[in-house]
Amino acid sequence: MGAEIAELEPKIVWEYFHEITKYPRPSKKEEKIIAYCEQLAEKLNLPLKKDKLGNIVISKPATPGMEDRKGFCIQAHLDMVTEKNRDVEFDFDNDSIQTWIDGDWVKAKGTTLGADNGMGVAMGMAILASKDIKHPAFELLLTLDEETGLTGAMQLGRDLLSSDILINLDTEDDHTFSIGCAGGINTIGNYPIKFEKLNGDFNFYEVGIKGLMGGHSGVEIHEERGAATKFLTRLLFDLTSKFDVRVASMDSGSKHNAIPRESFAKIAIPSGKLTEVIEHIKNHDIAIKKEYNSIEKNVTAFATKIDAFDSAIESDNLWKILQSFYAMPHGIVRWSPDIDGLVQTSTNFAVITTKSDNIEILTSQRSSVESEKYNLANQIQSVIELGGGKVDFGDGYPSWEPNLNSDILIVAKDLHVKRFGTEPTIEAIHAGLECGLIGERYPNMDMLSFGPTIKEPHTPDEKVQISTVKNCWDLLVDIVENLPKK
Repeated sequence: MGAEIAELEPKIVWEYFHEITKYPRPSKKEEKIIAYCEQLAEKLNLPLKKDKLGNIVISKPATPGMEDRKGFCIQAHLDMVTEKNRDVEFDFDNDSIQTWIDGDWVKAKGTTLGADNGMGVAMGMAILASKDIKHPAFELLLTLDEETGLTGAMQLGRDLLSSDILINLDTEDDHTFSIGCAGGINTIGNYPIKFEKLNGDFNFYEVGIKGLMGGHSGVEIHEERGAATKFLTRLLFDLTSKFDVRVASMDSGSKHNAIPRESFAKIAIPSGKLTEVIEHIKNHDIAIKKEYNSIEKNVTAFATKIDAFDSAIESDNLWKILQSFYAMPHGIVRWSPDIDGLVQTSTNFAVITTKSDNIEILTSQRSSVESEKYNLANQIQSVIELGGGKVDFGDGYPSWEPNLNSDILIVAKDLHVKRFGTEPTIEAIHAGLECGLIGERYPNMDMLSFGPTIKEPHTPDEKVQISTVKNCWDLLVDIVENLPKK
């Protein structure tokens, strides 16, 4: 069924997107899609170069008569978020994404689709391969490892590009131009744990939360969706304090920029308390359903019997960690006082992972104000350290400051009105884009970001709207055919 998308319009874009879905491309494991890019450049007889990290630039000369126009770069990232439903058998390192068409949407079967940012990659490739689009000198920049911290853009070679204008195709709302974005940083906590033998008569269960929507922590954080990390913490906090339940592990989430959808813990319930504990979990389920009724329609607290285990985390050790997790902030911290409806600062309690001798957590802070970003990261550090954990910080990335006088913005606005009869929405976004980092390396480059409508990125419900792909492509062609003179 996946091949059907190659017949959609604009055909050249969907053909390349279909090709991209065949190649595994998890963050930090982009070797197979890189090889495809190299084959494409060779097939088109176009020069390809890389920087030390492996970011790719494929160049195409200006078409006749366009040599005096400003050169432009289309930029997209090669990697994708690899999320799947728990009951889906899928190997992101080897399997092709299985796509299907649902009305005006393209989706994947139980996994992320990779339209973020595969649609941008496909459109860039389509410009490379086109024979009837007039354009100035063109560079297609394909970066690596965007989804785990913008590593590719962070290490982008400073002598890789010569373009005057950069068009980033990683924005996810039709008829919308992004001209600024938040900066971000990851704060990682490691809590040492000690196990002790269980003595007594216990019943063994896996408990947790499932059915949450999840989503992109930069795109959907304003919707105040539930975080499985916080729900699990609350449940275990109650069970351990009221019933002397013992905990062997707790796990939730997998990506720093995905709001966690599911959480799981292995617990031992004293036999004399089993009925009360199960009843408490049922009441917990009722409570969170009531609290999140208008947002999370499918949230469920569950308990499933499992095989016995012989040891659990020491009670005092666990309690201190749970207190830290309970105090951990998640969600919107501050709305912008200047731009209506824009989240200025937020944090995502993204991942909990139990290992042999520690519990590791991953949190992600975003802000369009650098000082607030670092202040929030320091707050998270304090919460972790008060719980006995040790802290590491990711490299972080800068915000992209809006420029309402941008030449490419003025050109694109005019062309949008001519094609669609309406003004585009112009916004700064809370999600991170690579434009801020690229702008640090190429400070004179004029930049704009737009793209087709993509819903539920970073979740197995990810989907791209077919009609908006055509809108985006038509506008992109208009822009590259009408770029200003040097």
